[in-house]
Amino acid sequence: MINKEFRRIMILGSAITIVMAFGGFAFVGITAGIMLLITGVLLLAVFFHYTKKRYCRIEELNDYLVKVLSRADTPNILDQEEGELSILANNIYKAASTLKVQNEILRDDKKQLAAAIADISHQLKTPLTSMMVMNDLLCSEEDPSKRMEFLQTQSEQLSRMNWLIQTLLKLSKLDAGTIELKHELVPSKELLSEVLKPFEIQFELRRISYKQNVTDMAFTCDKNWTVEALQNIVKNCIEHMDDGGELEISTLDTTLFGQITIKDTGCGIAEEDIPHIFERFYKGKNAGKDSVGIGLALTKAIIEDQHGEIAVKSTEGVGSTFVIKLYKTIV
Repeated sequence: MINKEFRRIMILGSAITIVMAFGGFAFVGITAGIMLLITGVLLLAVFFHYTKKRYCRIEELNDYLVKVLSRADTPNILDQEEGELSILANNIYKAASTLKVQNEILRDDKKQLAAAIADISHQLKTPLTSMMVMNDLLCSEEDPSKRMEFLQTQSEQLSRMNWLIQTLLKLSKLDAGTIELKHELVPSKELLSEVLKPFEIQFELRRISYKQNVTDMAFTCDKNWTVEALQNIVKNCIEHMDDGGELEISTLDTTLFGQITIKDTGCGIAEEDIPHIFERFYKGKNAGKDSVGIGLALTKAIIEDQHGEIAVKSTEGVGSTFVIKLYKTIV
């Protein structure tokens, strides 16, 4: 064992034992000198044994930490003995286990990030390709009506790209925790009026009837972000309804939460798609051709960041029902 302090203590202890043994021999007698020598040697032996054991234990903990830092496989055990070193060992094992879990989470996050980047690239590639084709056609097209048609197509693709980029930025901000959502009381009628305002023309053009059963109550939420979340649901409902469909919105006030129910008479969601409907970039079999699969993911992120819940029930050919609960206190 190479330890300067340990060797110094052993040398000092040996020296004191020898001095005391000679002192006892000189002043008391040979028997006292021998007894003092034996006592000193025994004390040094006991000290050596227990100190060496402690240093060996420290060395084991050091080796364990080296393995943790090198990300090698480490035993997942806890020391059941008593004492300061055992407490230290247990805390080190717990810290190592936490680091292991965090590393696994980071690996999963990297995989998800790579998948998200691939999905984003794919989603942006389609409108970009369309715009490049339109641009080439514009260069050679002389018919004013055709040129206007191409420009209209480019405008639609630009709008789609802008919506996708803005939605992804909002999701990224929510993921990073850089947005501080407000907790304010918002009257139900005021909230739902803001939600439905952009869709009034679509309702009229597509003859979609709207029913509401909105009670006089208030929701605890961030108004602007909640409007965004609910608009994504309404947009999804409209996209999956035929002309002449029906949209119904109702509210419910309880002691624990305020509830919003949005029901449509659309094509519904396939049973196998329901568990994945709020996943990013997931598109079910009934998704529209222009669907990106990110609007409902943003909705879920906004609702859950406000400690709320969102669920969906659906039957193919009948319609879908979205239920949003916004809790009055954090649960």
